[in-house]
Amino acid sequence: MTLVALREAVRRGLQTDDLSTLSPETILRAAEDRGLMLQPDGAGFAAYLEGEPVDLEIRSAAVTAQVSAISAIPVVREWINARLRALVRAGQDVVVDGRDIGTVVFPDADLKIFLTASPQARAGRRISQRGMPVPPEGLDAEAAALAARDHADSTRAVAPLRPASDAIHLDTTTMDFAEQVRVIVDRARPIFSRR
Repeated sequence: MTLVALREAVRRGLQTDDLSTLSPETILRAAEDRGLMLQPDGAGFAAYLEGEPVDLEIRSAAVTAQVSAISAIPVVREWINARLRALVRAGQDVVVDGRDIGTVVFPDADLKIFLTASPQARAGRRISQRGMPVPPEGLDAEAAALAARDHADSTRAVAPLRPASDAIHLDTTTMDFAEQVRVIVDRARPIFSRR
């Protein structure tokens, strides 16, 4: 949801320097005024803004380049975390991804998987998510943007990117999506069959 709030700022034409001048209250008010919400979508959530899904837009290069600044604001993070926790408290089993899900948002989750992949694999996947071909020259730029975000997120004071101590590490560099799902489901099946 941090990405959705940032996506809205980018949509309004705000640049990186402009974002530093916005108060957390302004960011949250913009998100609420535009109907920012998460809706259950299968085993996870989908982000919506003004009733429209925005999952592809929040993974755009413009949002990725600026998301760490918004993610580091404590009141914004708590606003988001409270909404995620409320959805789970409603009784639905979910799959949630994020940079601090296993350490901050849901530290007591039954299963935590910490996914990694090579910078090139991650960059190729991000470009493909946008429905674009993966040109060699774009791959390096996207990998650099993701590395910059990783550095910013892993060194921030608020909810840094790091694996939970009880997370299972899974390097997906050479795995396709179906294989990743199979490995994770195989890990989850024993846990959830005991319920």
